[in-house]
Amino acid sequence: MAIAELDIPSLKDKVNAEEWRTRVDLAAAYRLVAAFRWDDLVFTHISARVPGTEDQFLINPYGLMFDEITASSLVKIDLEGNKLDDSAFAINPAGFTIHGAVHGARHDAQCVLHVHSLNGIAVSAQKGGVLPISQQSIFVLSSLAYHDYEGVALRDDEKPRLVRDLGDANFLMLRNHGLLTLGASVADAFVAMYLFETVCTIQVRAQSGGGELISVNPAIIAGAQQQAKQVTAGMGAGALNWPGLLRKLDRMDSSYRS
Repeated sequence: MAIAELDIPSLKDKVNAEEWRTRVDLAAAYRLVAAFRWDDLVFTHISARVPGTEDQFLINPYGLMFDEITASSLVKIDLEGNKLDDSAFAINPAGFTIHGAVHGARHDAQCVLHVHSLNGIAVSAQKGGVLPISQQSIFVLSSLAYHDYEGVALRDDEKPRLVRDLGDANFLMLRNHGLLTLGASVADAFVAMYLFETVCTIQVRAQSGGGELISVNPAIIAGAQQQAKQVTAGMGAGALNWPGLLRKLDRMDSSYRS
């Protein structure tokens, strides 16, 4: 079925300009996750806070593939996952157990992105977790936390443990499960996930070579955040990369904007 055949009415003239921009960015993030092949059919999630609110969020309509999601199809919900609009779509109950917990505790997180990428899960199953063996890894390791697997995330009693384990980190490895990033914008969360998955891919490939691995000096990791500011000219990796990513996506399929 083509996107147009889903018959999802446009919300562009029914929400304010700030919310519409967030919807477009969030829909773009879903399409990019699909393009980079980090999606797991319909079973992972990206959420974004509705601008100007503390307790309203946008999330994917459960049942749509990530390459089908549009700005107007995103569902508005509260911290408990209750729908706040008349969308015909449900949301994934496991999705907002995680996202509700993070958004409720981390008001600096405008976007929370969670994937079940193959390399991410492979590293999440390794006792040592992320190893300091690449330039990319130093930026993840400077803000990384871990949360042990407790089964499919359906129980509210897991939320305080997840929040405790996350702390003030921006990268969270869900053991035996996948990866999660937080960002002050959709762009920041997406580019952080690109980095996280790249780190895991490099690690799996380096380990498959069978040779002894060289670790990065811990002192270099300690200075990674300052180096990141320098290399992105103070803009941050999200703002620096996002316009180009949107242009790339527009060349592929611009229907996410509808």
